[in-house]
Amino acid sequence: MSEQSAHSKYEFKKKLEELRVKKGRGTELISLYIPPTKQISDVTSQLKGEHGQAANIKSKVTRDNVQGALESLLSRLRYVEVPENGIVFFTGAVDIGANKTSMETTIVEPPQPIVTYRYHCDSSFFLEPLEEMLRDAKTYGLLVLDRREAAIGLLVGKHIEHFRTLTSTVPGKQRKGGQSAHRFQQLRLIAIHEFYKRIGDAASEVFMAVDHKDFQGVLIGGPSPTKEEFESGEFLHHELLKKQLGLFDVAYTDESGLSELVNAASERLSDIDLMVEKKLMQRFFVELVSDSGKAAYGETQVRSNLDIGAVEILMISEGLRAERLTLKCPNGDYEGKVTRNFKPGEQDGYGGLCPVCGSNVEVIEKVDIVDELSELADQMATEVEFISADFDEGSQLLNAFGGIVAILRFNTGV
Repeated sequence: MSEQSAHSKYEFKKKLEELRVKKGRGTELISLYIPPTKQISDVTSQLKGEHGQAANIKSKVTRDNVQGALESLLSRLRYVEVPENGIVFFTGAVDIGANKTSMETTIVEPPQPIVTYRYHCDSSFFLEPLEEMLRDAKTYGLLVLDRREAAIGLLVGKHIEHFRTLTSTVPGKQRKGGQSAHRFQQLRLIAIHEFYKRIGDAASEVFMAVDHKDFQGVLIGGPSPTKEEFESGEFLHHELLKKQLGLFDVAYTDESGLSELVNAASERLSDIDLMVEKKLMQRFFVELVSDSGKAAYGETQVRSNLDIGAVEILMISEGLRAERLTLKCPNGDYEGKVTRNFKPGEQDGYGGLCPVCGSNVEVIEKVDIVDELSELADQMATEVEFISADFDEGSQLLNAFGGIVAILRFNTGV
């Protein structure tokens, strides 16, 4: 994924998070999806009709808010040119606390074409069609097994989902008294076959439920000869047998074995985003534990290295939400910068005090950290990669390293 498209995806995801937490009082928030094929004149006609219908709303506050939102939309539609993917308007009286509302409008140009025109009025914005555009639909079936247990899951985009765990009644290799060796071996083989059949039926049920357009194939892991026995027995649905991508050695056959299977199949999955991101993080960890001095982490250290053009790859967590505030004392005694993490929908405001006179400082500028560092990286010809927090190494980036790390071109000592 290019830096530009990755950054655009980050901004799109952040905007949806902000919209998700906005709430109205009653059904006062309007979501308007306009596909590129829809005539604006038709949209305007419908909104005028909705404005007339809103006059019947009993609550004066709700009536005024809905009609105000519709009037805002109608005024904007006079000048709008619908982009090639369509356009979405989110408008309404948003509850801002303290028994107050604020009339807000957010306009979104989607990354994929809007197919269906939609007018939706509710107490929250209707985001499902846009959220679906964020979903990485590529899905792989995951199966790990031995003769004692099996685990079944899916790799959906960058996220591993565990669905089923099965345990067997296969007897151990030591027979009980009173049974002949041949009889015992026959019973054991029957039990193994029945367990493999149960695994195949359960796995087929999970994998066949995935949309066939999204399903990329099946990965099977386990010790030898178990996985080979299972494959040769053709216990999966015949449509899935065509999509087997390989057998891989794994030590664990419980839920943790699913992650081990994905790692073991890294070469087979080398072109998917998850593996690209894993390899980047693994490269960072190698530099971190070596004496090369070519790993940097945390905003301060990474920013210093960006300033001197020493960063080869800047890695930013997709989950990072932080902003850089420029603070100023109203008495002129202090001016400085501070970084703060925030949550979507969190109220603005910074309660810092001037270190000189103790007065409440004012925020005179606010910049998104990701935008700022990405722009600086672009000036220095630095590659920027956004890393999901849906896998172990990506989660470490966000939680242990503050969401920002870098691989340097050379050891700067910074």
